[in-house]
Amino acid sequence: MKREVLGNCPICQNETKITEIYCKKCETTIKGEFELCKFCRLTKEQQYFVEVFIKNRGNIKEIEKELGISYPTVRNKLDDVIFALGHKVDKTSINQKEVLEKLSNGEISKDEALKLLNE
Repeated sequence: MKREVLGNCPICQNETKITEIYCKKCETTIKGEFELCKFCRLTKEQQYFVEVFIKNRGNIKEIEKELGISYPTVRNKLDDVIFALGHKVDKTSINQKEVLEKLSNGEISKDEALKLLNE
């Protein structure tokens, strides 16, 4: 059974630290306090979204299909991951040209376009 390191404490949700690393081959043990990578701190749902995003090469339409979610939901999930990785997310600046292009290409509905332009 494969166990993964928990990025956050299951009790208090605070970030965890790794204090020991062990090599099964040479039996070396290293003790100390080690930071986890940013991606280890993502929730399982966020990690799955990143995997789907990469697999589909960022093609929003394909991500919508695979996950069965709408364009705005894909954008929100992507914003959540960006924020979780420690970057600023400016949700107020929706690119109007991008929204209109997606509407023109049939990638989003008229209602989704209106919702995005009014955010």
